Amino acid sequence: MIKSMTGYGSAEALFEKYKITVEVKSVNNRYLDTNVRFFKQYSFIEETARECISKALSRGKVDMFIQIEPVGVDEIKVTLNEGVALGFKDAVEKLSEVTGIPNNASISSYFHFPDMFTIEKEEKDKEQITLDAKKVIEEALIDLGANRQREGERLKEFFDSAISNIKEILSVIKERSPQTVDEYKNRIKERIEEILSGVEVDETRLLTEVGIFADKVNITEEIIRFESHLKEYAHLLSSDVPVGRKLDFIIQELNRESNTMGSKCNDYIISKSVVDLKSEIEKLREQVQNIE
Repeated sequence: MIKSMTGYGSAEALFEKYKITVEVKSVNNRYLDTNVRFFKQYSFIEETARECISKALSRGKVDMFIQIEPVGVDEIKVTLNEGVALGFKDAVEKLSEVTGIPNNASISSYFHFPDMFTIEKEEKDKEQITLDAKKVIEEALIDLGANRQREGERLKEFFDSAISNIKEILSVIKERSPQTVDEYKNRIKERIEEILSGVEVDETRLLTEVGIFADKVNITEEIIRFESHLKEYAHLLSSDVPVGRKLDFIIQELNRESNTMGSKCNDYIISKSVVDLKSEIEKLREQVQNIE
């Protein structure tokens, strides 16, 4: 089943130390164009996000936002700088000895000395965060894929209706095409008889003239090719792989054959039908731009 390039997906998961939320949306584009946004401190997950997107999608402009929110209070690590502590202790004792002032310093007194302790947040486990983020990203892309498929199903209904209209118009052209030769034969015969005022018409010469006209306006080959392209188009609409580019190419071929039919025909009904045909093809062309 065909998929649209337009869609939206999201997913979130709660882990021990953080919650990860992923939102992703896509619109039609000739190629795969990916934009991943996140807070700067989590830039290490960008490559993984892009790999997930390229595996899940083949075309479209994709915007993904990844949010990682810490759960609870950040864990703090406090480290005693032993050398500094011993240095201050010796200095205080020396100060007491030199000045004669009693050394009544307590443990709490040392908290006021600078550089006594090193305070730092617990370092992020980048590998684990990346693995957890990948799971949520893949879930969001699955949701996006389902959304794109639902939109594709709606497009399929439109395409089926348009193809049905094209077949009806083409049937009019197929039925009318042979009649134009017979009408041309009768018309030219009547005109010759009118000019010659009752003189018998040379049937051989007439048939030669009609044969030249029939060959000139013959659109049988164009109709056969057109039907072949239309059949392939309908077949691709049921495919499970991305077919947007192929469908776009077939649209060009359908347009080419209809233009040839229009240029070769010398009949009002066929000309009008070709205009209707091209109108339906244009509708297909507009919508096929949304197919992956």
